[in-house]
Amino acid sequence: MTYPASFALALIALLSLNNATYGAPVSQQRLLDADSDADNWLSHGRTYHEQRFSPLKQINDSNADQLGLAWYFETDTHLGLETTPLVIDGVMYFTGAWSNAYAIDAKTGALLWHFDPEVPREKSITACCGVVNRGMAAWEDKLYLGTVDGRLIALDQHTGKPLWSSQTTDPAQAYSITGAPRAAKGLVFIGNGGSEFGTRGYVSAYDADTGEMRWRWYTIPGNPEEGFENEAMARAAKTWNGQWWQFGGGGTVWDAIVYDPELDQLYIGVGNGAPHNRRIRSPGGGDNLYLSSVVALNPDTGDYLWHYQEVPADNWDYTASQQITLADIQWQGEPRKVIVHAPKAGFVYLIDRLDGQLLSAEPFTTVTWASHYDMKTGRPVEVDGQDYDGKPAMVYPSAIGGHNWQPMAYSPLTKYLYIPELDMGMPFEEIKAPDYKHLKRHFNTGYELTQDAASQRFTQALLKYLPKSHLLAWDVEQAKVAWKVPHPNIHNGGIVATAGNLVFQGTSDGRFLAVRADNGEVLWTFHAQNSILPGPVSYAVDGEQYIAVAVGRGGALTMNTGKSYPTTNPNNRIMAFKLNATATLPPVSQPKRPVPPPKTGMSEADIEEGRRLFDRFCARCHGAAVVGDGSIPDLRYLEPVWHENFEAIVLKGLMEKAGMPRFDEVLDEKQVKKVHAYVIERAHEDHALRQERGWWAELKNTVTDLGARLLAWLIRITTS
Repeated sequence: MTYPASFALALIALLSLNNATYGAPVSQQRLLDADSDADNWLSHGRTYHEQRFSPLKQINDSNADQLGLAWYFETDTHLGLETTPLVIDGVMYFTGAWSNAYAIDAKTGALLWHFDPEVPREKSITACCGVVNRGMAAWEDKLYLGTVDGRLIALDQHTGKPLWSSQTTDPAQAYSITGAPRAAKGLVFIGNGGSEFGTRGYVSAYDADTGEMRWRWYTIPGNPEEGFENEAMARAAKTWNGQWWQFGGGGTVWDAIVYDPELDQLYIGVGNGAPHNRRIRSPGGGDNLYLSSVVALNPDTGDYLWHYQEVPADNWDYTASQQITLADIQWQGEPRKVIVHAPKAGFVYLIDRLDGQLLSAEPFTTVTWASHYDMKTGRPVEVDGQDYDGKPAMVYPSAIGGHNWQPMAYSPLTKYLYIPELDMGMPFEEIKAPDYKHLKRHFNTGYELTQDAASQRFTQALLKYLPKSHLLAWDVEQAKVAWKVPHPNIHNGGIVATAGNLVFQGTSDGRFLAVRADNGEVLWTFHAQNSILPGPVSYAVDGEQYIAVAVGRGGALTMNTGKSYPTTNPNNRIMAFKLNATATLPPVSQPKRPVPPPKTGMSEADIEEGRRLFDRFCARCHGAAVVGDGSIPDLRYLEPVWHENFEAIVLKGLMEKAGMPRFDEVLDEKQVKKVHAYVIERAHEDHALRQERGWWAELKNTVTDLGARLLAWLIRITTS
């Protein structure tokens, strides 16, 4: 049974809300004891250690094949779900596109409440990778939500009503929030994104009761003429050169924020430099602290404690923003409290939580930018030529990384870290400083995002055939791969591990898998009709264990790399599974493709210029080569009315209030006509290909039918 979030269910929702039984507040003590509170998922990583491990084992490796769909909840969007739900005393809380928040019954999927922060749709242009949201934090009887337009909002847990709202960013700058806040010690910690658009990173702490800002710590130094906020920034400034502050500098804290209750430290994962190209960002060199670093702060004051920089002078968008996991392990015969980190750069880092000492750095995927880490200095040894200085280079991992935002999991039973690995490289070719133009509200990487037509086709072939992706188990104490499960497509989902010797992961091609945690054997598969990208959660209600996950394509790689799907994109959903459940999903319809409009008659040179402009300004949402993933419109399949209004949409903001930004500050009318001509050209290429496929399909069906008739005739005459 499905429970869509609609006005038609308002009465049901009200009754459900009135009948719901809410448990104890999510206090500091309750969060500290979360590991023994197996029925609930109280924080983003389930516990403060953010291992994403559930002690539940009713569902286990002996009965996983008996799992079935218990219920699903439909949102009203196609724009992507990256949320990790919270489950608190039988109620599930999750977030969706445009920073919407929902509460549903965790046993049935019935809607309890829905909150829309009414984010201005024109803010979509500064959301790097879609208007997604990765979740909320809970403290006492409140929930905390970050919004695309930079607000931190406290909601009443029981009603969804806003209690306070704090603007955490300068609205005039290109900041956004898509990550989940964290809560500890009466404070709510939040970062932001936007480095590519020209921002300076920081993390802030707010009073959980009032929304008053308690402290803010910048991750990189600002303009020296304006002074430094603290000694940490003064030290960092010595590792920068040029006038980096004019470009923002980057270093946004867009995901990983972890509180360590044992050592009373707050760890943040600092993002990439901006622009990515270090020779533009900081001419003359320098490590550019604290980019691509794990930094420990005093949670009460925000004072700097220590840092470890994983990628000095980051040059490839190798953020350290990916999930930080805390663990107690045996390392070389001694017990150690460690951070286990597997970020974009492709290495698994073991870092001592006490002082930031690097204990180990070993590659978990193909890495070409560095040969190894010098354990005496803790620094990577870069490979000659991989910094694309004056000469293009094919570099592994790509700017998407060996592991991106999709959560990993750690099992204290197997001592394995389960990583959604992406084994993919990328060509880098720098833009020389004199030719570099910094554009506010647009991507500024410092390397070419466009290619010639032949190179583009070759890159598409690479994306289709050569990149590899795995569910990878990493033996933390042995620092090596334990096993890998290959996936047919790239950019797959996050992971949860359970005490039932299971790990669960979704895939970009719409499968949800239960896998043995000790050896990687796939035990169960469910076809979800849509991509599954975020991390699942496990919880129990009335003695029954559930596995729940958000379903819906969207986000940087699926939008940008031109992945076409054979079906329409269903609404994003939450799906919950339990043993012997029998719910089913509705059928998925086949898409209807309109006939493209007549070609414009523009020259090949104009169409080629349109392609370059499309790659620069449009591809990050509408897909490389105009091949969209369906989370937003695939421009090859526009109805005539949109072609008629193409220039008004792109230049005049006709659809800005619906989330399609205007580009009049960077494009003129002639350029937009060239972009439109390229889109129409690609629509015709796709239409011709579909006609060819349709002809072959018709021929194959005809041959199959004739063969079946011939076989039937032969049977009749031989048996008569």
